[in-house]
Amino acid sequence: MEETVTIENLWDKIKAFEGETFHTVKGLPFTYRIKGGELFTERKKKSITRATFEKAFLKVQEHKEEITGPKKLNVFGGPYVWAIFKKLGIVG
Repeated sequence: MEETVTIENLWDKIKAFEGETFHTVKGLPFTYRIKGGELFTERKKKSITRATFEKAFLKVQEHKEEITGPKKLNVFGGPYVWAIFKKLGIVG
């Protein structure tokens, strides 16, 4: 049985998919690599931090019905965060 994603295991779950291909809502493919507490995609110059993912995760948990797309996350790198969250089953 698949383990539920929690704030405590979120980063480990994200690390587990490092190197896999994801797609943004607009269909743009990307992969990522993790270095410490930062996630780097080939499409962005700046990294997306672990804290950003945790902030977005908490926002989804608190306002699940209101979070309908990447812009609603209101975090840097929202389309990438959304695509990863979708794969992890955090968002629909």
